[in-house]
Amino acid sequence: MQSDYFDKYGDHVFYRDVKRQHGVIVRAKGIYLYDDAGKEYMDGCSGSMVTNIGQGVPEVVEAMVKQAGTVSFTHGSRWATEPLMHLAQMVCDLAPKGLSRLYLVSGGSEATESAVKFVRTYFIERDGAGTPKHKIIARWHGFHGNTLGALSMTGHMPRRQKYNPMLVDFPHIPACYCYRCQYGLTYPACGVACAKALEEMILKCGPETVAAFIAEPFIGAASGAVPPVEEYWSMVRAICDRHDVLLIADEVMTGFGRTGAHFAVNHWNVVPDVIACAKGMSAGYAPLGGIIVKESLHQVLKDGTGKFTHGHTYGANPLSAATGVAVLTYYLKHNLAENSRVMGERMFKAFEPLWESPIIGDIRGKGLFCGVELVRDKKSRMPFPPEYAIGEKLTQKLLKHGLVVYPGSGHADGRAGDHVLIGPPLVITAAEVDELARRLIAGVRDLEADLQKREI
Repeated sequence: MQSDYFDKYGDHVFYRDVKRQHGVIVRAKGIYLYDDAGKEYMDGCSGSMVTNIGQGVPEVVEAMVKQAGTVSFTHGSRWATEPLMHLAQMVCDLAPKGLSRLYLVSGGSEATESAVKFVRTYFIERDGAGTPKHKIIARWHGFHGNTLGALSMTGHMPRRQKYNPMLVDFPHIPACYCYRCQYGLTYPACGVACAKALEEMILKCGPETVAAFIAEPFIGAASGAVPPVEEYWSMVRAICDRHDVLLIADEVMTGFGRTGAHFAVNHWNVVPDVIACAKGMSAGYAPLGGIIVKESLHQVLKDGTGKFTHGHTYGANPLSAATGVAVLTYYLKHNLAENSRVMGERMFKAFEPLWESPIIGDIRGKGLFCGVELVRDKKSRMPFPPEYAIGEKLTQKLLKHGLVVYPGSGHADGRAGDHVLIGPPLVITAAEVDELARRLIAGVRDLEADLQKREI
Protein backbone atom coordinates (compact mmCIF):
# COMPACT_ATOMS: atom_id res chain seq x y z
CA MET A 1 0.00 0.00 0.00
CA GLN A 2 1.46 3.33 -1.06
CA SER A 3 1.83 6.07 1.52
CA ASP A 4 -0.35 9.19 1.36
CA TYR A 5 2.87 11.20 1.29
CA PHE A 6 3.37 10.16 -2.34
CA ASP A 7 -0.03 11.67 -3.16
CA LYS A 8 0.95 14.85 -1.32
CA TYR A 9 4.41 15.37 -2.78
CA GLY A 10 4.51 13.17 -5.84
CA ASP A 11 7.48 10.87 -6.33
CA HIS A 12 10.63 12.82 -7.20
CA VAL A 13 13.19 10.99 -5.06
CA PHE A 14 15.99 9.10 -6.82
CA TYR A 15 16.27 5.93 -4.70
CA ARG A 16 19.09 3.40 -4.64
CA ASP A 17 16.61 0.81 -5.90
CA VAL A 18 14.23 2.63 -8.18
CA LYS A 19 11.90 -0.39 -8.43
CA ARG A 20 11.40 -0.83 -4.69
CA GLN A 21 8.28 0.52 -3.01
CA HIS A 22 9.51 2.43 0.02
CA GLY A 23 7.73 2.78 3.32
CA VAL A 24 7.78 6.12 5.09
CA ILE A 25 9.20 6.51 8.60
CA VAL A 26 7.68 9.45 10.47
CA ARG A 27 9.01 9.00 14.00
CA ALA A 28 11.80 7.27 15.93
CA LYS A 29 12.58 6.84 19.60
CA GLY A 30 15.30 4.78 21.23
CA ILE A 31 15.71 1.59 19.22
CA TYR A 32 12.30 1.82 17.50
CA LEU A 33 11.05 3.26 14.20
CA TYR A 34 7.42 4.08 13.37
CA ASP A 35 5.95 4.33 9.88
CA ASP A 36 3.10 6.52 8.71
CA ALA A 37 0.62 3.69 9.29
CA GLY A 38 1.66 3.49 12.94
CA LYS A 39 3.55 0.19 12.68
CA GLU A 40 6.48 -0.21 15.06
CA TYR A 41 9.82 -1.65 13.96
CA MET A 42 12.73 -2.64 16.16
CA ASP A 43 15.85 -1.26 14.47
CA GLY A 44 17.99 -4.37 14.65
CA CYS A 45 20.81 -2.89 12.58
CA SER A 46 20.97 0.73 13.83
CA GLY A 47 20.17 1.85 10.29
CA SER A 48 23.56 0.63 9.07
CA MET A 49 25.42 0.36 12.41
CA VAL A 50 24.93 4.11 12.87
CA THR A 51 22.37 4.99 15.55
CA ASN A 52 24.49 3.65 18.39
CA ILE A 53 22.91 5.70 21.20
CA GLY A 54 19.33 5.39 19.93
CA GLN A 55 17.15 8.14 18.53
CA GLY A 56 15.60 11.17 20.15
CA VAL A 57 18.15 11.65 22.94
CA PRO A 58 17.25 15.07 24.42
CA GLU A 59 20.81 16.03 25.39
CA VAL A 60 22.02 15.58 21.81
CA VAL A 61 19.09 17.49 20.31
CA GLU A 62 19.66 20.36 22.76
CA ALA A 63 23.37 20.51 21.94
CA MET A 64 22.61 20.66 18.21
CA VAL A 65 20.08 23.46 18.64
CA LYS A 66 22.44 25.42 20.88
CA GLN A 67 25.32 25.11 18.41
CA ALA A 68 23.12 26.03 15.42
CA GLY A 69 22.18 29.20 17.26
CA THR A 70 25.83 30.04 18.02
CA VAL A 71 27.79 29.23 14.87
CA SER A 72 26.65 26.56 12.42
CA PHE A 73 29.50 26.65 9.91
CA THR A 74 33.11 27.71 9.52
CA HIS A 75 35.54 26.45 6.92
CA GLY A 76 38.15 24.09 8.28
CA SER A 77 40.99 25.68 6.33
CA ARG A 78 40.63 28.98 8.18
CA TRP A 79 39.17 28.52 11.66
CA ALA A 80 39.20 26.33 14.72
CA THR A 81 36.16 26.14 16.97
CA GLU A 82 35.61 24.98 20.52
CA PRO A 83 33.46 21.96 19.48
CA LEU A 84 36.13 20.83 17.03
CA MET A 85 38.86 20.98 19.66
CA HIS A 86 36.67 19.31 22.27
CA LEU A 87 35.70 16.45 19.95
CA ALA A 88 39.32 15.89 18.94
CA GLN A 89 40.30 15.59 22.59
CA MET A 90 37.50 13.13 23.33
CA VAL A 91 38.17 10.89 20.32
CA CYS A 92 41.92 10.81 20.87
CA ASP A 93 41.41 9.96 24.55
CA LEU A 94 39.38 6.92 23.43
CA ALA A 95 41.82 5.84 20.70
CA PRO A 96 44.72 3.41 21.21
CA LYS A 97 47.81 4.97 22.76
CA GLY A 98 49.83 7.07 20.36
CA LEU A 99 46.97 8.02 18.05
CA SER A 100 46.46 11.62 19.07
CA ARG A 101 45.36 13.65 16.05
CA LEU A 102 41.85 13.77 14.57
CA TYR A 103 41.05 14.96 11.05
CA LEU A 104 37.30 15.36 10.48
CA VAL A 105 35.24 14.65 7.37
CA SER A 106 31.57 13.84 6.76
CA GLY A 107 31.39 10.04 6.52
CA GLY A 108 33.01 6.67 6.10
CA SER A 109 34.00 6.80 2.43
CA GLU A 110 35.59 10.21 2.97
CA ALA A 111 37.40 8.79 6.00
CA THR A 112 39.02 5.85 4.18
CA GLU A 113 39.99 8.08 1.25
CA SER A 114 41.45 10.60 3.69
CA ALA A 115 43.43 7.78 5.31
CA VAL A 116 45.15 6.73 2.10
CA LYS A 117 45.81 10.31 1.00
CA PHE A 118 47.34 11.01 4.40
CA VAL A 119 49.55 7.93 4.05
CA ARG A 120 50.77 9.11 0.65
CA THR A 121 51.38 12.60 2.07
CA TYR A 122 53.36 11.14 4.96
CA PHE A 123 55.76 9.25 2.70
CA ILE A 124 56.24 12.29 0.44
CA GLU A 125 57.04 14.43 3.49
CA ARG A 126 59.40 11.79 4.85
CA ASP A 127 61.13 10.65 1.67
CA GLY A 128 60.50 13.37 -0.91
CA ALA A 129 58.13 13.84 -3.82
CA GLY A 130 59.78 11.08 -5.83
CA THR A 131 58.94 8.32 -3.37
CA PRO A 132 57.43 5.29 -5.11
CA LYS A 133 55.38 4.37 -2.04
CA HIS A 134 51.77 4.65 -3.19
CA LYS A 135 50.16 1.21 -3.36
CA ILE A 136 47.44 0.31 -0.89
CA ILE A 137 46.93 -3.39 -0.25
CA ALA A 138 43.38 -4.33 0.71
CA ARG A 139 41.41 -7.56 1.08
CA TRP A 140 38.81 -9.39 -0.94
CA HIS A 141 35.47 -9.46 0.90
CA GLY A 142 36.17 -6.09 2.54
CA PHE A 143 34.18 -2.89 2.09
CA HIS A 144 35.73 0.56 2.47
CA GLY A 145 33.19 2.87 0.84
CA ASN A 146 31.49 3.78 -2.42
CA THR A 147 33.51 6.73 -3.73
CA LEU A 148 35.91 5.64 -6.48
CA GLY A 149 39.02 5.67 -4.30
CA ALA A 150 37.31 3.81 -1.46
CA LEU A 151 35.72 1.41 -3.94
CA SER A 152 39.15 0.69 -5.41
CA MET A 153 40.15 -0.64 -2.00
CA THR A 154 36.86 -2.49 -1.54
CA GLY A 155 37.00 -6.21 -2.30
CA HIS A 156 33.27 -6.87 -2.58
CA MET A 157 32.54 -7.76 -6.21
CA PRO A 158 28.83 -6.82 -6.39
CA ARG A 159 29.74 -3.25 -5.42
CA ARG A 160 32.76 -3.10 -7.76
CA GLN A 161 31.58 -4.76 -10.96
CA LYS A 162 29.83 -1.87 -12.73
CA TYR A 163 32.67 0.53 -11.97
CA ASN A 164 35.72 -1.72 -12.46
CA PRO A 165 37.03 0.20 -15.51
CA MET A 166 37.12 3.38 -13.39
CA LEU A 167 38.92 1.95 -10.36
CA VAL A 168 42.55 2.13 -9.28
CA ASP A 169 44.27 -1.24 -9.59
CA PHE A 170 45.19 -1.73 -5.93
CA PRO A 171 46.34 -5.24 -4.98
CA HIS A 172 44.05 -7.45 -2.88
CA ILE A 173 44.70 -10.49 -0.70
CA PRO A 174 42.32 -13.07 0.84
CA ALA A 175 40.48 -12.02 3.96
CA CYS A 176 40.58 -13.88 7.25
CA TYR A 177 37.27 -15.69 6.72
CA CYS A 178 37.54 -19.17 8.21
CA TYR A 179 34.00 -20.23 7.26
CA ARG A 180 34.90 -19.70 3.59
CA CYS A 181 38.69 -20.00 3.62
CA GLN A 182 40.01 -19.18 0.15
CA TYR A 183 42.84 -21.66 0.71
CA GLY A 184 40.56 -24.53 1.74
CA LEU A 185 42.50 -24.84 5.00
CA THR A 186 41.48 -25.25 8.62
CA TYR A 187 42.60 -23.15 11.58
CA PRO A 188 45.03 -23.46 13.36
CA ALA A 189 46.78 -25.95 11.06
CA CYS A 190 46.62 -23.30 8.33
CA GLY A 191 49.28 -21.24 10.07
CA VAL A 192 47.09 -18.20 9.36
CA ALA A 193 47.97 -18.27 5.67
CA CYS A 194 45.70 -15.28 5.06
CA ALA A 195 47.96 -13.10 7.22
CA LYS A 196 51.10 -14.44 5.55
CA ALA A 197 49.51 -13.49 2.22
CA LEU A 198 50.12 -9.85 3.14
CA GLU A 199 53.88 -10.36 3.27
CA GLU A 200 53.79 -12.31 0.01
CA MET A 201 51.92 -9.46 -1.69
CA ILE A 202 54.25 -6.80 -0.28
CA LEU A 203 57.25 -8.70 -1.64
CA LYS A 204 55.53 -9.27 -4.98
CA CYS A 205 54.75 -5.56 -5.35
CA GLY A 206 58.12 -4.48 -3.96
CA PRO A 207 58.11 -3.05 -0.42
CA GLU A 208 59.43 0.23 -1.78
CA THR A 209 56.11 0.73 -3.63
CA VAL A 210 53.69 -0.26 -0.85
CA ALA A 211 52.40 2.51 1.40
CA ALA A 212 49.74 0.82 3.51
CA PHE A 213 47.54 -2.16 4.25
CA ILE A 214 43.88 -1.41 5.02
CA ALA A 215 41.47 -3.83 6.68
CA GLU A 216 38.33 -3.93 8.80
CA PRO A 217 38.93 -5.58 12.20
CA PHE A 218 35.65 -7.45 11.65
CA ILE A 219 34.49 -7.59 8.03
CA GLY A 220 31.24 -5.62 8.02
CA ALA A 221 28.68 -5.00 5.30
CA ALA A 222 30.40 -7.08 2.61
CA SER A 223 30.42 -10.39 4.48
CA GLY A 224 28.58 -9.97 7.79
CA ALA A 225 30.62 -9.42 10.97
CA VAL A 226 33.34 -11.92 10.07
CA PRO A 227 35.90 -12.12 12.92
CA PRO A 228 39.64 -12.71 12.50
CA VAL A 229 41.48 -15.47 14.31
CA GLU A 230 43.15 -14.35 17.52
CA GLU A 231 46.68 -13.77 16.18
CA TYR A 232 45.74 -12.28 12.79
CA TRP A 233 46.04 -8.59 13.68
CA SER A 234 49.31 -8.97 15.59
CA MET A 235 50.73 -10.85 12.60
CA VAL A 236 49.77 -8.17 10.07
CA ARG A 237 51.08 -5.46 12.41
CA ALA A 238 54.46 -7.22 12.53
CA ILE A 239 54.52 -7.70 8.74
CA CYS A 240 53.79 -4.02 8.16
CA ASP A 241 56.56 -3.03 10.57
CA ARG A 242 59.08 -5.29 8.82
CA HIS A 243 58.46 -3.68 5.45
CA ASP A 244 57.89 -0.01 6.33
CA VAL A 245 54.18 -0.27 5.49
CA LEU A 246 51.55 1.62 7.47
CA LEU A 247 48.54 -0.18 8.94
CA ILE A 248 45.09 1.38 8.50
CA ALA A 249 42.22 0.00 10.56
CA ASP A 250 38.83 0.71 8.97
CA GLU A 251 36.66 1.08 12.07
CA VAL A 252 33.83 2.93 10.34
CA MET A 253 31.39 0.25 11.53
CA THR A 254 33.16 -1.10 14.59
CA GLY A 255 34.40 2.10 16.25
CA PHE A 256 32.88 3.59 19.40
CA GLY A 257 31.69 0.48 21.18
CA ARG A 258 30.06 -1.66 18.52
CA THR A 259 32.08 -4.79 19.43
CA GLY A 260 32.24 -4.12 23.17
CA ALA A 261 35.42 -2.02 23.09
CA HIS A 262 35.97 1.60 22.11
CA PHE A 263 37.76 0.32 19.00
CA ALA A 264 37.77 -3.26 17.78
CA VAL A 265 41.58 -3.40 17.48
CA ASN A 266 41.67 -3.14 21.28
CA HIS A 267 40.56 -6.77 21.47
CA TRP A 268 44.02 -7.79 20.26
CA ASN A 269 46.04 -4.92 21.81
CA VAL A 270 47.18 -3.83 18.35
CA VAL A 271 47.88 -0.17 17.61
CA PRO A 272 47.38 0.77 13.94
CA ASP A 273 49.00 3.82 12.37
CA VAL A 274 45.69 5.26 11.21
CA ILE A 275 42.08 4.57 12.20
CA ALA A 276 39.21 5.51 9.88
CA CYS A 277 36.03 6.13 11.82
CA ALA A 278 32.55 7.54 11.27
CA LYS A 279 29.10 6.12 12.09
CA GLY A 280 29.21 5.82 15.89
CA MET A 281 31.01 9.13 16.36
CA SER A 282 27.80 11.06 15.73
CA ALA A 283 25.34 8.13 15.91
CA GLY A 284 23.28 9.38 12.98
CA TYR A 285 22.52 12.82 14.41
CA ALA A 286 24.82 14.53 11.87
CA PRO A 287 27.11 13.42 9.02
CA LEU A 288 30.53 12.89 10.61
CA GLY A 289 33.65 10.85 9.98
CA GLY A 290 37.36 11.15 10.48
CA ILE A 291 40.82 9.68 10.66
CA ILE A 292 42.84 9.34 13.84
CA VAL A 293 46.58 9.28 13.22
CA LYS A 294 49.69 8.62 15.23
CA GLU A 295 51.41 11.65 16.67
CA SER A 296 54.73 10.52 15.20
CA LEU A 297 53.27 10.54 11.67
CA HIS A 298 51.64 13.92 12.19
CA GLN A 299 54.98 15.28 13.41
CA VAL A 300 56.66 14.37 10.12
CA LEU A 301 54.10 16.51 8.31
CA LYS A 302 54.55 19.30 10.85
CA ASP A 303 58.33 19.25 10.45
CA GLY A 304 57.96 19.35 6.67
CA THR A 305 55.65 21.46 4.53
CA GLY A 306 52.83 21.30 7.05
CA LYS A 307 50.34 20.84 4.22
CA PHE A 308 47.74 18.09 3.84
CA THR A 309 46.43 18.80 0.34
CA HIS A 310 42.98 17.43 0.94
CA GLY A 311 39.64 18.58 2.29
CA HIS A 312 35.86 18.64 2.03
CA THR A 313 33.49 21.56 2.49
CA TYR A 314 31.80 20.21 5.60
CA GLY A 315 34.90 18.72 7.21
CA ALA A 316 35.38 20.00 10.79
CA ASN A 317 32.19 22.07 10.73
CA PRO A 318 31.21 23.13 14.28
CA LEU A 319 27.62 21.83 14.12
CA SER A 320 28.69 18.26 13.36
CA ALA A 321 31.56 18.52 15.86
CA ALA A 322 29.23 19.69 18.63
CA THR A 323 26.93 16.81 17.78
CA GLY A 324 29.82 14.40 18.11
CA VAL A 325 30.73 15.84 21.51
CA ALA A 326 27.16 15.38 22.76
CA VAL A 327 26.96 11.83 21.38
CA LEU A 328 30.27 10.72 22.90
CA THR A 329 29.41 12.39 26.21
CA TYR A 330 26.24 10.27 26.30
CA TYR A 331 28.17 7.19 25.16
CA LEU A 332 30.68 7.54 28.00
CA LYS A 333 28.16 8.58 30.65
CA HIS A 334 26.10 5.43 30.04
CA ASN A 335 29.11 3.13 29.56
CA LEU A 336 27.73 1.89 26.25
CA ALA A 337 30.83 -0.06 25.23
CA GLU A 338 30.32 -2.23 28.30
CA ASN A 339 26.60 -2.52 27.61
CA SER A 340 27.48 -3.66 24.11
CA ARG A 341 29.72 -6.35 25.53
CA VAL A 342 27.19 -7.61 28.06
CA MET A 343 24.13 -7.38 25.83
CA GLY A 344 26.15 -8.88 22.99
CA GLU A 345 26.85 -11.97 25.04
CA ARG A 346 23.15 -12.23 25.82
CA MET A 347 22.23 -11.72 22.15
CA PHE A 348 24.50 -14.50 20.88
CA LYS A 349 23.12 -16.80 23.59
CA ALA A 350 19.55 -15.93 22.56
CA PHE A 351 20.40 -16.73 18.92
CA GLU A 352 21.51 -20.29 19.74
CA PRO A 353 18.21 -21.91 18.57
CA LEU A 354 19.06 -20.66 15.08
CA TRP A 355 21.91 -23.18 14.86
CA GLU A 356 19.22 -25.86 14.45
CA SER A 357 17.90 -24.21 11.30
CA PRO A 358 18.78 -26.01 8.04
CA ILE A 359 19.39 -22.65 6.33
CA ILE A 360 21.69 -21.04 8.92
CA GLY A 361 25.32 -21.82 8.17
CA ASP A 362 27.13 -19.50 10.55
CA ILE A 363 26.49 -17.00 13.33
CA ARG A 364 29.50 -14.83 14.12
CA GLY A 365 30.68 -11.51 15.47
CA LYS A 366 31.32 -9.82 18.79
CA GLY A 367 29.46 -7.43 21.08
CA LEU A 368 26.37 -6.06 19.34
CA PHE A 369 27.78 -6.89 15.91
CA CYS A 370 26.47 -10.14 14.47
CA GLY A 371 26.35 -11.76 11.06
CA VAL A 372 23.97 -14.61 10.24
CA GLU A 373 24.95 -16.46 7.06
CA LEU A 374 22.29 -18.26 5.04
CA VAL A 375 23.09 -21.47 3.15
CA ARG A 376 21.24 -23.95 0.99
CA ASP A 377 23.22 -26.86 2.41
CA LYS A 378 24.82 -26.74 5.86
CA LYS A 379 27.27 -29.60 5.33
CA SER A 380 28.81 -28.33 2.09
CA ARG A 381 28.20 -24.64 2.98
CA MET A 382 26.73 -24.22 -0.49
CA PRO A 383 25.03 -20.83 -0.80
CA PHE A 384 21.63 -20.18 -2.30
CA PRO A 385 21.69 -19.19 -5.99
CA PRO A 386 21.85 -15.40 -6.31
CA GLU A 387 18.54 -15.28 -8.16
CA TYR A 388 16.82 -16.53 -4.99
CA ALA A 389 17.73 -13.23 -3.26
CA ILE A 390 17.32 -15.17 -0.04
CA GLY A 391 18.78 -12.48 2.20
CA GLU A 392 16.28 -9.94 0.90
CA LYS A 393 13.46 -12.46 1.31
CA LEU A 394 14.43 -12.97 4.94
CA THR A 395 14.56 -9.21 5.39
CA GLN A 396 10.98 -8.91 4.14
CA LYS A 397 9.83 -11.72 6.44
CA LEU A 398 11.43 -9.94 9.39
CA LEU A 399 9.74 -6.64 8.54
CA LYS A 400 6.42 -8.39 8.99
CA HIS A 401 7.59 -9.28 12.49
CA GLY A 402 8.64 -5.68 13.11
CA LEU A 403 12.40 -6.22 12.89
CA VAL A 404 14.81 -4.34 10.61
CA VAL A 405 18.09 -6.04 9.63
CA TYR A 406 20.84 -5.24 7.11
CA PRO A 407 21.09 -7.80 4.28
CA GLY A 408 24.15 -8.50 2.17
CA SER A 409 25.05 -10.80 -0.69
CA GLY A 410 27.84 -11.98 -2.97
CA HIS A 411 30.38 -12.93 -0.33
CA ALA A 412 30.69 -16.63 -1.25
CA ASP A 413 31.96 -16.33 -4.82
CA GLY A 414 31.36 -12.76 -5.92
CA ARG A 415 27.73 -13.46 -6.89
CA ALA A 416 26.20 -15.99 -4.51
CA GLY A 417 26.20 -15.85 -0.72
CA ASP A 418 23.66 -14.22 1.58
CA HIS A 419 23.75 -12.91 5.12
CA VAL A 420 21.97 -10.49 7.38
CA LEU A 421 23.87 -8.15 9.67
CA ILE A 422 22.42 -7.50 13.12
CA GLY A 423 23.62 -4.63 15.28
CA PRO A 424 20.99 -2.88 17.38
CA PRO A 425 21.71 0.42 19.14
CA LEU A 426 24.12 0.04 22.04
CA VAL A 427 21.43 1.23 24.46
CA ILE A 428 19.42 -1.97 23.99
CA THR A 429 18.13 -3.62 27.18
CA ALA A 430 18.05 -7.28 28.15
CA ALA A 431 14.30 -7.49 27.52
CA GLU A 432 14.75 -5.89 24.10
CA VAL A 433 17.55 -8.32 23.22
CA ASP A 434 15.23 -11.22 24.00
CA GLU A 435 12.47 -9.65 21.90
CA LEU A 436 14.87 -9.09 19.00
CA ALA A 437 15.86 -12.77 19.12
CA ARG A 438 12.21 -13.84 19.19
CA ARG A 439 11.42 -11.78 16.10
CA LEU A 440 14.52 -12.97 14.26
CA ILE A 441 13.79 -16.64 14.96
CA ALA A 442 10.16 -16.20 13.89
CA GLY A 443 11.21 -14.66 10.58
CA VAL A 444 13.70 -17.47 9.90
CA ARG A 445 11.01 -20.07 10.63
CA ASP A 446 8.67 -18.33 8.16
CA LEU A 447 11.35 -18.47 5.49
CA GLU A 448 12.03 -22.14 6.22
CA ALA A 449 8.33 -22.88 5.77
CA ASP A 450 8.25 -21.17 2.38
CA LEU A 451 11.31 -23.13 1.27
CA GLN A 452 9.76 -26.40 2.38
CA LYS A 453 6.62 -25.58 0.39
CA ARG A 454 8.92 -24.63 -2.52
CA GLU A 455 7.36 -21.21 -2.71
CA ILE A 456 10.87 -19.82 -3.23
